[in-house]
Amino acid sequence: MSPFVHLHVHSEYSLLDGAARITDLVRRAGEYGMKSLALTDHGVMYGAIPFYRACQENGIKPIIGCEAYLTAGSRRERGSRKDQPIYHLILLVKNEMGYRNLMKLISIGHLEGQHYKPRIDMEALAAHAEGIICLSACLGGEVPQHLLHGRDEEARKSALRYKEIFGPDFYLELQDHGMPEQKRVNPKLIQLAAELDIPLVATNDVHYMDKEDAEVQDVLICIGTGKSVDDEDRLKIGTDQLFFKSGEQMASLFPHVPQALENTLRIAEACNLELTFGNHILPEYSPLPEGLDAAAYLRELCRSGLEARYADTPLWASPEQKETAEKRLAYELGVIENMGFSDYFLIVWDFIAFCHRNGIVTGPGRGSSAGSLTAYTLKITDVDPLKYNLLFERFLNPERITMPDIDIDFSDERRDEVIAYVVDKYGKEHVAQIITFGTMAARAAVRDVGRALNLPYNEVDKAAKLIPGQLGISITRALESTPELKALYDANPKTRGLLDMAMKVEGMPRHASTHAAGVIISKGPLTDAVPLQAGSESTALTQYSMEHLESVGLLKMDFLGLRTLSIIERCMNWVKEMTGSVPDFRFIPDHDPLTYGMLGAGETTGVFQLESAGVRRVLKDLKPSGFEDIVSVVALYRPGPMEFIPKFIGGKHGEFEVVYPHADLKPILADTYGIIVYQEQIMQIASLMAGFSLGEADLLRRAVSKKKRETLDKERSHFVEGSLKQGYQEADANEVYDMIVRFANYGFPRAHAAAYGVLAFQTAYLKAHYPVQFMAAMLTAVMGTHRKVAEYVLECRRTGIGVLPPDVNESGVLFTPVPGEGSGHIRFGLAAVKNVGTLAVENIMAVRKERPFDSLLDFCRRVDLRVCNKRVIESLLQTGAFDRLPGHRAQLLAMLDETVDAAAKWRKERDELQIQLFDDLIETPNWEIRYPDIPKFSVTQQLELERELLGLYLSGHPLDDSAALLEEPGMQKLMDLGETADESMIVTAGMVVSLKEITTKAGKAMAFVEWEDQIERCEVVLFPEVWKRSRGLIEKGALLALRAKVQQEDEGFKLLAEEVAPLTSDSVRGLLQRRSAAGARPAYAGRNAPAGAPAAAPAARTGAGSPGARSGGAAGTAAAPGTRTPAAQPPGARANAAAAQAAPQSPAAPGARPDTAERSASPAQSTQRVFIKITPGAELKGLLPRLQALLQTHPGPAATLLFYERNQKVLALSDSYRIEPSEELFAAIESMLGAGTVRIK
Repeated sequence: MSPFVHLHVHSEYSLLDGAARITDLVRRAGEYGMKSLALTDHGVMYGAIPFYRACQENGIKPIIGCEAYLTAGSRRERGSRKDQPIYHLILLVKNEMGYRNLMKLISIGHLEGQHYKPRIDMEALAAHAEGIICLSACLGGEVPQHLLHGRDEEARKSALRYKEIFGPDFYLELQDHGMPEQKRVNPKLIQLAAELDIPLVATNDVHYMDKEDAEVQDVLICIGTGKSVDDEDRLKIGTDQLFFKSGEQMASLFPHVPQALENTLRIAEACNLELTFGNHILPEYSPLPEGLDAAAYLRELCRSGLEARYADTPLWASPEQKETAEKRLAYELGVIENMGFSDYFLIVWDFIAFCHRNGIVTGPGRGSSAGSLTAYTLKITDVDPLKYNLLFERFLNPERITMPDIDIDFSDERRDEVIAYVVDKYGKEHVAQIITFGTMAARAAVRDVGRALNLPYNEVDKAAKLIPGQLGISITRALESTPELKALYDANPKTRGLLDMAMKVEGMPRHASTHAAGVIISKGPLTDAVPLQAGSESTALTQYSMEHLESVGLLKMDFLGLRTLSIIERCMNWVKEMTGSVPDFRFIPDHDPLTYGMLGAGETTGVFQLESAGVRRVLKDLKPSGFEDIVSVVALYRPGPMEFIPKFIGGKHGEFEVVYPHADLKPILADTYGIIVYQEQIMQIASLMAGFSLGEADLLRRAVSKKKRETLDKERSHFVEGSLKQGYQEADANEVYDMIVRFANYGFPRAHAAAYGVLAFQTAYLKAHYPVQFMAAMLTAVMGTHRKVAEYVLECRRTGIGVLPPDVNESGVLFTPVPGEGSGHIRFGLAAVKNVGTLAVENIMAVRKERPFDSLLDFCRRVDLRVCNKRVIESLLQTGAFDRLPGHRAQLLAMLDETVDAAAKWRKERDELQIQLFDDLIETPNWEIRYPDIPKFSVTQQLELERELLGLYLSGHPLDDSAALLEEPGMQKLMDLGETADESMIVTAGMVVSLKEITTKAGKAMAFVEWEDQIERCEVVLFPEVWKRSRGLIEKGALLALRAKVQQEDEGFKLLAEEVAPLTSDSVRGLLQRRSAAGARPAYAGRNAPAGAPAAAPAARTGAGSPGARSGGAAGTAAAPGTRTPAAQPPGARANAAAAQAAPQSPAAPGARPDTAERSASPAQSTQRVFIKITPGAELKGLLPRLQALLQTHPGPAATLLFYERNQKVLALSDSYRIEPSEELFAAIESMLGAGTVRIK
């Protein structure tokens, strides 16, 4: 056992100062034989719970503490640091009372004393000292500061004040980091301790683990202060001794005061905080009606709500259905009451009712709570769980008591009103938002460290970009999987130093911010359970993050701002304003022909959840005909389930017979054509076959989704045993269980899909029936994002909706629908014009109420030129806001200075004379309005000004005449490339905005082009060979087609040009043909998508699990497959040979799509095996979902096996991935994964 315990310790939660991770601190304490350890981060308790848990798991006694900031005056005063010095003070928790008091003190510092630092004062300290041990701290403490500056008497008085407050629990703290100031102060502290009978304690100001880590702390401080290590005027610590020393090392520093070491053990013995986790600190609803408790009041509300929901429906008219609904409600209420959650439901009901009373739009539901009939009767959700067969047990499982989780979507423009209502109702002491920590991910760590080390930007940027953009990637894994990065690391000492340092700070918290949705409501004051700090406006912020709040028993609610709800609300308001009525979605058939016709055409730009390029492809092939189809698309279009989309579509169109593992499963799987799409289907299958209750079935679903072998085997036995009791065959039970395991990770909560399906249908309906109002609402919602505005303006043009320029007499702040020919037009909002602020727009709108403006001069005379200054007016006239007044844009711009001066002079004279009687005489100045005789802006000039000030070309676009070519199958829009896999080969068209030519170190010319299509801009890189071939074509304003590789980066993407051609139909077709026919395809590219269509990144980047592998599939070690002979042939030769040797296909079934007969056949199995090598790079790039999609388009008899180069393992894929070997398929695989990655045995 060590004769010493560390009591002054900083972790990574001393943000950008502490360089020691909690896990390392606890491990080192164990290695040194220390039975206790304290945590004392600067001014916060962020790490208290993870520290406590880590200590418990490793047999170390945790001592929770904090290095607090103490002001010399009152915490409420805001003087200078000179007048009000801020001191450090170590506070350590002895027991539960001390823990509560420490949380209160830290909260007081942040909520009442924040000024430079979160300061407490002596008043607060005295009020909350019980249960706390106090140490005088480092050189920054009050007593050491007085001693250091010769104020010995002040030091004495200060020490006595602390002793008076803490009694024997106050210690004078000795530290020795080799600093000269400590050599002067320590003897005085020892002397003072003897004089005042105050015990001494020795500490080390731990900030990092080992001596050599001092430079890590130095780098963190530089990152936090925005300095580099080369800056002379930066904060420097001045010692490398702030590391985690052993007891022996500490003893060698203080041989003359052994009692100071012994007192660390004495303090540790006195600290015995025991926290319990897993209890629920649930809030209470108030006020309750007299004579009713929460459960009774909830029942009363729900019974009346049930009748209100169903009284006018066929369900209420059917005694059997009515009884079913009443039994379901009674069952749910029983579960809710038994779990103690009645108050929770009432609290949610109350703030939802507040929203409805105040016109704040709420969502139909989110997550599994939409499966609750209770929530539906309370109008918390708006999805009928009986109609859509949603399961309550997926939300609240009576056999697994967990906190309820009702996530609520609000209009994003009014979410803060709801939080303010909750704060006002329950009190600010009981409501807080939740903290979250931004951490230094791999690429960000490299960039931060590079700046701190003052390394050349190009070197840092190169290293950062070589780290794959995969979520959760570490630098270590990147070095293992990216040969180019490893080579750079090995060859370049600077890069090696950069990455080594970045690995040391990687994953550490960088800053604290507010969780996007989480809100805590507590029964008692929050500071009894969690320390707080200042948050947004008047709402406090918890210092514990979400997972730790749940462990201490606090209940989280998610208040989410959803832009779609604001769009629906604004659209409905305009519909009512223009038509006199609004659609009532309760009575709109969910098979509305106009809506589903639009969906089936893939015309879903702006439609919630359905507007991405990939989903549009799905909708075109699926041709949805009812609400269930929308729900299924919401659930299926995600990484993983995407592979089943072709089968789902084929099933809907009757292209093959749907086969079920057992006939009894047909009622459960019929709507999804034999595919498990929803988590609830797994529960229903387990209930039907194994006789499980739905609660047990939910436990099974949760268990198998974890994919742990021991758990899978245990649950298999449980499932099969139950199925046998139900009369099923063992083979059938095992087959169904295998299917459950395979789909467990893919299943989506049906309740959530149904709720979001409602929003998808509503937005689709509004777009189909009220396109002008809907698109005006969409444009308003994205007004600050020029790319989205451009996208939606293009959609308006496509659908025949005119988008009019801003107009000083007609435009509002926002985009607005304008009645007109056909369905009408949309007028640009004035606030959407660059340089035009809200104050200017409000002034313009207020002034024109009297009468419209009739000229530029009239405008300048009447508006307030202080807010509508010359820059504002210039921006307005250059974007067409004066087009309907005399003069064209160039004339008005030329005369603007003179007009503004004349108007200002006129106003000044009028104000000075103050003769209102003569207003008529001075209505216009005594000078003639002359419009200069100059030409209009050229089309190019006008478009460029629009692009600069509106973010898009409004009156036209240079590419408009080539619109048909941009829509050619296989052509890509720049806006879709953000979701395209890295290194995909694409063909696109656009315009050269600017050009920059440089010379490489090798003396060769290359170029960078700023490139744009009708919506977005990006950079195109032309390396020397490509530039040499293309330079004659490329000039500013040139319209060109481009074959290029996509390079995904932190800030977006760029294109690496392979071939440039004029924008003609022949050249576009040529580029499309020359793109590799076997290039990357999306996980769902569309049923008739051209070969080589680019891959979709979201599906690719979520993991590297083997596609469709059975849980019990064979896995073993094998030698790496060799290179097969045909790999030496060029792709074109392989493809041509394959085409020449292709056998005639069997005729397809009548009405079937071209590939139907081939896919629906069940191929006979053969002994051939195809090995596919998966490199680490392929795993990280997320190529496996695309590979599995490719394999399923070539069904046949040969088994498929994946050889993982990383761990030398072979994984046999299931029979659904048996393939027909062909040169065409092998060429496609090698194009995706690299040459030599396929071998036949």
